[in-house]
Amino acid sequence: MPLTKQTVADIQGALREEGFDGWLLYNFRGSNIFATRILDLPSHIMQTRRYFYFIPAKGEPRKLVHGIEEWNLDPVPGTKSLYVSWRSLEDGLKTMLAGVKRIAMEYSPRNAIPYVSNVDGGTLELVRNTGVEVVSSANLVQRFEACWTEEQAQDNFECAKHLRAIVDETFAFIRQRVSAKHRLTEYDVQQFMLKEFEKRGIWSESDPNCSVNANSANPHYEPTKEIHSEVKKGDFVLIDLWAKKKKDRSVYADITWTGFIGDSVPEEHQKVFDVVKGGRDAGVSAVKRAFESGKEIRGFEVDDATRGYIAAKGYGEYFIHRTGHSIGEVIHGNGANIDNLETRDERRIIPNTSFSIEPGIYFPGKYGVRSEIDIFVSPKREAIVTGLPMQDSVVAIMK
Repeated sequence: MPLTKQTVADIQGALREEGFDGWLLYNFRGSNIFATRILDLPSHIMQTRRYFYFIPAKGEPRKLVHGIEEWNLDPVPGTKSLYVSWRSLEDGLKTMLAGVKRIAMEYSPRNAIPYVSNVDGGTLELVRNTGVEVVSSANLVQRFEACWTEEQAQDNFECAKHLRAIVDETFAFIRQRVSAKHRLTEYDVQQFMLKEFEKRGIWSESDPNCSVNANSANPHYEPTKEIHSEVKKGDFVLIDLWAKKKKDRSVYADITWTGFIGDSVPEEHQKVFDVVKGGRDAGVSAVKRAFESGKEIRGFEVDDATRGYIAAKGYGEYFIHRTGHSIGEVIHGNGANIDNLETRDERRIIPNTSFSIEPGIYFPGKYGVRSEIDIFVSPKREAIVTGLPMQDSVVAIMK
């Protein structure tokens, strides 16, 4: 549904909490995903011209739209002004922001959080030329775009259970095929997981991953029908699967497990897994301690806890990606990421949001170990690990 008066009131309350005078949503041909999602305009509307939608901390929202698309923002609350020329656009923007000092936009200083940086530099110059200070809307975006409803949370819990069951089914499938000496490939394993998705009424916009040996050292490897490796006895195998229920506004679950196709796991593989597991658990503990004690915790701080553990064990240089990502209606969501490596994510972790914790250690040309779990922070500020039980050791698949 398009933005309602109640949501506007909720946003205004958040603006006052943050100390902002307003939130300016700008869009041009879908350039700002957050304006698109928050305003939630009817899909049939043709949008070929720039528009601005300003939500002040107090008072009625204001719209600035082009004369040939003057009805585009009619589904959402607020007063309307029109522009036609670039001069009237600039004049209209000055009028819209008259008396305003500090506003939020989809901008991140130094592009620190690229997920939020949806407004181009030229538009920022245009807005700043009116005399306002522009600050990042990162925390507002998380609050009004990344938070789950109760229904979404329940759907996620169910989906996480399905994924956890599919892990066991997939390892059993590998065991059966290898024991029977049938030829097996990463692609075959991937297709088995997809069939399990279909049986359980879940789906993904991209296919799950099975990677063996050196392929598992590539964190974003995915087999295809044309490009894949065989899966054989004596191989190290990593499976990464993510999915959501087949319904509108459902949210993802995302887990990664590892196994060894043999009766027992080589000592080296288990040693590395234990370090990955220790880092994973350090991140989980940091989140749980913070919420149990009523303290704020930010995405980069959880990354520090996980990465610090792995670095202390001597494997820091092999942990080459962030600890985790926000999860929502898209697999890489728009809330706080667990990151102080690729970016420094200073957004607070807040209730009704979810994120992964998935440290990995990768040895190029050999193998890579990753363990991924998801955490949902409940309305009661409980840090809940979904898709239990977590992996405690590398699975001996042939045992």
